Amino acid sequence: MKIVILNTSERTGGAAVAAGRLSKALKQAGMQVDKLVREDTWLNRFRFYWERLIIFLCNHLNRKNLFAVSIANTGTDLSGHPLIKGVDIIHLHWINQGFLSVSDLERLIDSGKPFVWTLHDLWPATAICHYPDGCKKYQLKCSRCPLQVSKPLFDLASWTYNKKRQIGLNRIHFVGCSKWITEMAQKSSLLEGASFTSIPNPIDTSVFKPIMKNDSRERFQLPKDKLLLLFAAAKLSDRRKGAAYLIEACSILKQYYAGKIEIVLMGNGSEELCQALPFKVNSLGYISDTSTMVTAYSCADLFVIPSLEDNLPNTIMESMACGTPCVGFATGGIPEMIDHRVNGYVANYKDAGDLACGIRWVLEHEDRQALSDACVKKVRDNYTEEVVARQYIALYKKLL
Repeated sequence: MKIVILNTSERTGGAAVAAGRLSKALKQAGMQVDKLVREDTWLNRFRFYWERLIIFLCNHLNRKNLFAVSIANTGTDLSGHPLIKGVDIIHLHWINQGFLSVSDLERLIDSGKPFVWTLHDLWPATAICHYPDGCKKYQLKCSRCPLQVSKPLFDLASWTYNKKRQIGLNRIHFVGCSKWITEMAQKSSLLEGASFTSIPNPIDTSVFKPIMKNDSRERFQLPKDKLLLLFAAAKLSDRRKGAAYLIEACSILKQYYAGKIEIVLMGNGSEELCQALPFKVNSLGYISDTSTMVTAYSCADLFVIPSLEDNLPNTIMESMACGTPCVGFATGGIPEMIDHRVNGYVANYKDAGDLACGIRWVLEHEDRQALSDACVKKVRDNYTEEVVARQYIALYKKLL
């Protein structure tokens, strides 16, 4: 069985990481897997900027939400690519920012080959947004997107919706990384008649595993006598990642843990957070090296993920695989990963007070080792490469 995996980037972003891990898992299970990604050429860079420029102009030169939407007006026609012609299954992951246009998608769908699309966000189910943030227009017909300015030069949502409506998205089998995103996508008018499955992303538990906390702290020159809270994201300042709620929760915690807690940040854009947080901040910057990432998760007493909308975050899976419990809001796929008061704490949505309670619950847990063991067990039971590969192979065979 030959599979080709398509994703915009080779390594940047959660979808790229998940696609790479799945490719490795499938190969280990005996599948023949190839990957197609956007090449770093001047033409592809132009496509990326051309799409952003149109969004920018339509919003009267307003940069707000510039990367919260995609219109897929330009991309690369891969329908004649040798890997596409000789493959049994076409498997899409994240294809925005100039990799595939809506027309390119149509040509791939018209190839007649079995087609799988893993939902790393909800863009395939909406007109232009990656996360609807409470908007339900995608369930009927997208127009006048709230992520555009109030009176845009052109209604990009309506235009893109109508284009997507015509390409036969209902011929695709969609895989939700979480049950939450599967249920959200099934409500989409664009995907009416499509088939769906829920399969999580995989993780290599021979790499992501617990290591001694003192050893990991020593590597980063972090204090061994402090309680360390880790917050991580590719872009820490992204509103959707909920840093404002972390700041508020830490302000509450300060009365209990003054001088006892320090914050560890992993990702880009930490400057503003360093000044806003009431505890000492240790910024590790963006980390792409896996062994360094494992060390970062292992050095923390807990991982805080105050995301306002998220699918099945790789960061939770990685943290738990390293034995570090997580605290996050009851949104998206987060409650599917964190079992409340078993291997972490699921706080009430947008409730900084309850987020602070969750952090205290972990820090003051009577058996921290049992909590850590429960994290590792959750990952090994649900997210290992073997477990996930079996589910995908069964799906491929069914579609063939």
